[in-house]
Amino acid sequence: MDNLSFEDTRPYVDQEIPAAMARIASSPYFQTMVKYLFPDADIEAYKKAFLKISTVNEFQEKVMNQFVGSILKYTSSGFHFSGLEGLSDENKCMFISNHRDITLDAALLQKALYDSGLDTSEITFGSNLMKEPIAVDLGKSNKMFKIVRGGNIYDFYNNSMKVSSYMRYAITQKGQSTWIAQRNGRTKDGDDKTEIAVLKMFSISSDKKFVENMMELNITPMIISYEYEPCDFLKTLELYVSRYQKYVKSANEDLSSIIKGVTQWKGEINLVVSKSITREELEECDRCEKNGKFQMLAHIIDDRIYSNYKLYKTNYIAYDILHNTRIFGNYYTAQEQEAFVEYMRNGLKDFQGDQDELQSIFLGIYANSVKNVLKE
Repeated sequence: MDNLSFEDTRPYVDQEIPAAMARIASSPYFQTMVKYLFPDADIEAYKKAFLKISTVNEFQEKVMNQFVGSILKYTSSGFHFSGLEGLSDENKCMFISNHRDITLDAALLQKALYDSGLDTSEITFGSNLMKEPIAVDLGKSNKMFKIVRGGNIYDFYNNSMKVSSYMRYAITQKGQSTWIAQRNGRTKDGDDKTEIAVLKMFSISSDKKFVENMMELNITPMIISYEYEPCDFLKTLELYVSRYQKYVKSANEDLSSIIKGVTQWKGEINLVVSKSITREELEECDRCEKNGKFQMLAHIIDDRIYSNYKLYKTNYIAYDILHNTRIFGNYYTAQEQEAFVEYMRNGLKDFQGDQDELQSIFLGIYANSVKNVLKE
């Protein structure tokens, strides 16, 4: 297999970057994007420099790394990462991550890899996010590869096979690590759980037996924790509506969520790369029946996530309020609790519906992480 086998899936290669830069620079969104990310930049001077970018690495260094740095500067009180010392550019892996924000989870991994002197990974990119030409060019220039969403059962299998095959090819032949979420779509309620279907998808691109199949991918859990959950109020509304009727996304909802996640205040952010799934663990999984193998593997990944998840005062406050306790009272002050309650009430006050129920859902988004870490 080679890149030609995945023309509709793969990211751009260096030869395609100059044309992509020209298309991006001519987009009506370009000036707005530059003004937001780099408010002090001279638009024409920035555009001139932008059009000189000629490789994927140059795009990531001069655009994406600065883009993430700007987000962290204006919407975060600190970004901390650990565990990357166990990685190497000679031993590529499949990062499987809990998923809280559409774009930031993977973007922050890229930032951590870059700052650690490591090669960045390739990233899954849902076809539902590739509606605007500028989104396609920005994504594919940033090592993002396409996952097709939707379709019938036949389409679903074929699309799963394509992305599974591409990830295996990227890791084993291209020498590129990949990033994928542990589930289809973001965790809305704060309850991170690895979907069995995602793990099964990994396996369908190889005829090797379970242990060798999974070992070839070098599955490596990544854990992201935000002090203030990206899109927390939008997630609350979706969960509330879903209790009473089928939730239908608005036409530009994904784009709105991306913008909200980028611009919203996030407080402290913590990222951990845990140790990879070992052969011994996979051999233990292999003693189970077919579905049991993947269930046990999901449990191991979830345990890695929970044991490395960083809890913030927002999580502890939400848990205590929701359960009417003070067992975590040592982790926050009365003033911090009052501020968080005020934050919640202000964010929910304009939503139609039962305010008590909305508040309970909102608190659950923050409190469920505590339950998982404590293994309740």
